[in-house]
Amino acid sequence: QVQVVESGGGLVQPGGSLRLSCAASGSIFSIYAMGWYRQAPGKQRELVASISNGGSTWYRDSVKGRFTISRDNAKNTMYLQMNSLKPEDTAVYYCNTATSVVGYTWGQGTQVTVSS
Repeated sequence: QVQVVESGGGLVQPGGSLRLSCAASGSIFSIYAMGWYRQAPGKQRELVASISNGGSTWYRDSVKGRFTISRDNAKNTMYLQMNSLKPEDTAVYYCNTATSVVGYTWGQGTQVTVSS
């Protein structure tokens, strides 16, 4: 079964850091651009950062300079290093492809809560 599993979320104080991981199955991962998405309560899911299979990256303006996306194609794993976290980063974070051509079934996501 082709799937993704997100992990690494938690409760952190403003200014803190977390590192999210995404473990993916199947050959899709190494072929396509991948992305981290988030969905805050009452809001639509949005793309936060993406990385091509060659390593080119894109970030939403609100996370530029604070988040770093990376991938390890040999391990079918993607990461999101989040520094200087803000309360507005609170959301459920998901991973999936960053293309409409093909995608995984959405996983459970991992909850990130930034609060003092």
